[in-house]
Amino acid sequence: MKIPSFVCQIIAAFLMLVPIAANAQKKPNIIYIYADDLGYGELGAYGQQKIKTPFLDKMAKEGIRFTQHYTSTPVCAPARCMLLTGRHGGHSYIRGNYEFGGFADSVEGGQMPLPEGTFTIGHMLKQAGYTTGAIGKWGLGMSTNTGDPNKQGFDYFYGYLDQKQAHNYYPTHLWENGKWDTLHNSSIFVHKKLKDDETDKAAYDYFIGKDYSIDRLSARALDFIGKNRDKQFFLYLPFTIPHLSLQVPPEALKPYLGKFDDKPYRGEKGYAATLYPRATYAAMITYMDTQIGKIFALLKKLGLDENTIVMFSSDNGATFDVGGADTRYFNSVAELRGRKQDLYEGGIREPFIARWPGKISAGKVSDLVSVQFDMMATFADIAGIKPPQNDGLSILPTLLNKPGQKLHEYLYFEFPEKGGQIAIRYGHWKGVKSNMKKNTAARWELYDLDKDPSEENDIASAHTDLTAYFDQVVKKEHRQSHIHEWEFVEPKFKADD
Repeated sequence: MKIPSFVCQIIAAFLMLVPIAANAQKKPNIIYIYADDLGYGELGAYGQQKIKTPFLDKMAKEGIRFTQHYTSTPVCAPARCMLLTGRHGGHSYIRGNYEFGGFADSVEGGQMPLPEGTFTIGHMLKQAGYTTGAIGKWGLGMSTNTGDPNKQGFDYFYGYLDQKQAHNYYPTHLWENGKWDTLHNSSIFVHKKLKDDETDKAAYDYFIGKDYSIDRLSARALDFIGKNRDKQFFLYLPFTIPHLSLQVPPEALKPYLGKFDDKPYRGEKGYAATLYPRATYAAMITYMDTQIGKIFALLKKLGLDENTIVMFSSDNGATFDVGGADTRYFNSVAELRGRKQDLYEGGIREPFIARWPGKISAGKVSDLVSVQFDMMATFADIAGIKPPQNDGLSILPTLLNKPGQKLHEYLYFEFPEKGGQIAIRYGHWKGVKSNMKKNTAARWELYDLDKDPSEENDIASAHTDLTAYFDQVVKKEHRQSHIHEWEFVEPKFKADD
């Protein structure tokens, strides 16, 4: 039977389209992994000697490692807001940790929510055709208000909504798209201090449950990747490690037992008591590293490796002296000054590693001065779209070792906690102002980071031209905050109001 000519034309047209469809590669998948209170020096790739992180070290060897990368601000909730909205501390809606509710399940209230109308990286990539997921610690509102992650650009959410609940790695529940997901754990209060007569192992076992939250987060992350293997996806994975409390499954603790001359921590400074605080802290970081290794193994197994860029960083510097953590023992911020809540380098300079086989050259190290509010512009560049207005610059040229990298004239940091602080990174210069809630005209400290990365030698008196320039930067970059507690640069009230 002779086939009609018009049918032959249709078949020919279809066959012409097949190679195009078969060869058309979907946009790159993007995975952004965010540690919680991980210091600059807590990975092997950044000089850590005591804590083992083989998978992240391998990620650095197979990709690019940044040495001058910054968080946008030095505590949890605002760092997440600035990352997701591409705004620095003088423009961001959320600038500090602002708590609602309490620790008990019955009064779980979360933090100040992202407002209606916020445009996040999630929204941006959804508009570009990505399936979006957020798995881990949210800290930007509850499912009952405008901060619901499902209303803020994410198709799927699983994890902690309230970051106070994330102090406990054995919670009674996590949240999945606004629904309570029960875990097999009894209700415990992780800030309980042990009594003088509570000295046996059972007293410490109170803080260990059956379902370790990191296992749930890791499983959901792997499931999200598997379910969306044939789509283009964005996975935001904010793990809660190594933020206190010190809790880890007993099996994970074993490799570190007896290595650090440990003494029991009894809850004197808040957070869970533990028999082996140093070993537990190290084991937690290694445990997170192991989960990241599972992600790389799955990407390879599914054939997604070469079309997926994976990035890793941390929300702020290592924790201060609470909860049994001993970050000085582990040299957690390397030679840097300051820790969490500080705008000195130890509070804001972060590890940042990116891996993309075939696109990012292996073993590359970059000293590009970059910051987490650059991620919105960078992700837009990866997705081939125009970003919304934001404070960042795309670092994709540096990632791909291509020309055209734009440079920040300066980085601006503004943080209302711990007395009110401002910092500016300008080339190799770093200006810092502290205790501005007591004195809005506080003097600038000035450091030459090339010669003095530990910020030990204040040379402001010899460079008044620079400090005058910094004053102009503050006037340009600061916008009035919407709440009383966060406005310390140009307060419209008395300090004791």
